[in-house]
Amino acid sequence: MLIVKKFGGTSVANKERIFNVAGRCIEEYKKGNDVVVVLSAMGKYTDELITMAKDINEKPPKREMDMLFTIGEQMSVALMAMAFDKLGIPSVSLNAFQVAMHTTSVHGNARLKRIDTERIKRELENHKIVVVTGFQGINKYDDYTTLGRGGSDTTAVALAAALHADACEIYTDVDGVYTADPRKVPTARKLKEITYDEMLDLATLGAGVLHNRSVEMAKKYGVPLVVRSSLNNSEGTVVKEEVTVERMLISGVALDTDAVRIAVIGLKDIPGVAFKLFDVLAKKNINVDVILQSIGRAGTKDISFTVDDKDLEEAMAVLDENKARLGYQELHSERNIAKLSIVGAGMMSNPGVAAKIGRAHV
Repeated sequence: MLIVKKFGGTSVANKERIFNVAGRCIEEYKKGNDVVVVLSAMGKYTDELITMAKDINEKPPKREMDMLFTIGEQMSVALMAMAFDKLGIPSVSLNAFQVAMHTTSVHGNARLKRIDTERIKRELENHKIVVVTGFQGINKYDDYTTLGRGGSDTTAVALAAALHADACEIYTDVDGVYTADPRKVPTARKLKEITYDEMLDLATLGAGVLHNRSVEMAKKYGVPLVVRSSLNNSEGTVVKEEVTVERMLISGVALDTDAVRIAVIGLKDIPGVAFKLFDVLAKKNINVDVILQSIGRAGTKDISFTVDDKDLEEAMAVLDENKARLGYQELHSERNIAKLSIVGAGMMSNPGVAAKIGRAHV
């Protein structure tokens, strides 16, 4: 069997945890399985790199940020390979360039296009554990790119798909997918299994356990996913096409505190205005989420929407640059908001759910 195991930053945050991860991978290796390990940067190291960059330049170029970010994952995989060597297990660490993980050229939020598997397969044939950097790729100019928040999950699933792996295990600091974040809601329950579609909804709407693009890719290529903790041996949650039990009314709740709202006031109430507005943002690779549009009045209307906090400054700048073309009167933004999302396939056939949710907040 071929198993892809992905470990997040908290799982490799220090020497003790690195050896803990190494031990778990060796257990799999000694069963006679091929093992590919995907790692994130250690602990909060990425945050430290951002702080260092902004100490030099408040608005660093995205290309140079990608160059800087790749340090984190390369440190993790090199140290992990050293741990395997210390424990007497053959291994090799590889970065995105050595593997050849081809991506688009959108720095900071690139998408994987294809992965060359020859190098990894050759190392596996030599009975080595292959340790690969998550989160990063290379574009057509041989520049490093990064895959955006949660990109290491996407790397792991993409590798599992490209290598036709038998399983892809995502290890985090929680032991599965819960109905809500157990660190914020103590009564949250762990799910034994969840469908790709429900997991995709939760991930897209703010649940941090898996990145939405990784779930999207797992569904597309039929990659069997298991979410579990690196700190204990519990079973975790299986993410698959169909669940074996009747779907619950509500599968989970997601909270996104990184959303910010932008309000564009006084747009002309004519066809095509919304397209122009969102096209301007799309050309800058800014994702738009919750959209609210007012009823037209006196020939004008308002449109408000949410974007990720990291995109606020760029979104406001590009809208200001295009004020004459868009023809709006005012532009406002608000940071003190949060998005609470309720997910569950059962809601479609059970009326009154929204009313109950609203009553619970009164």
